[in-house]
Amino acid sequence: MKLAASAYGTLIATVADAHAPTSRTDSRSGPKRALVACVAVLGLVAATGCGSSDKPAYCTSRANLESSIKGLTDTNVSSGLSGLQAQLTKIQSNANALVSSAKSDFPNETSAIKSSVNALADTVRAFPSTPSANEIATLARQAAGAVTAVQNFYNSTSSKCS
Repeated sequence: MKLAASAYGTLIATVADAHAPTSRTDSRSGPKRALVACVAVLGLVAATGCGSSDKPAYCTSRANLESSIKGLTDTNVSSGLSGLQAQLTKIQSNANALVSSAKSDFPNETSAIKSSVNALADTVRAFPSTPSANEIATLARQAAGAVTAVQNFYNSTSSKCS
């Protein structure tokens, strides 16, 4: 929870800075900075992984989700919104697989992951090329919600997947 709060604060500060261009040429860098901020925050979630095969099946799904989240940090900023959308599609797919494999053991955590990742993906799919401050703030809140949901699942499964 502490990680999510810290990540959310960092994202909000970066988004606020990104929405304050200093010149006409800077006005297009705001959305890129917002995307970079989201990538950084979601990348914070990818902190631990799963190992051997004698662990529950959801540990593999958890590791796959971790890998797709880490893939955000490899997303080239020049690919812009389309690159972020493509990586979020992978994250959403891996999140859905995780939910399927762990929902009986962790119904609350998996429900939170599913709803927060789906909301984030929907927002990113609808994100305009020139977002308003409100749209950037919505994206930041949803990214923070996804971070919190995944972090809560990681915390709940750390003893079984480490």
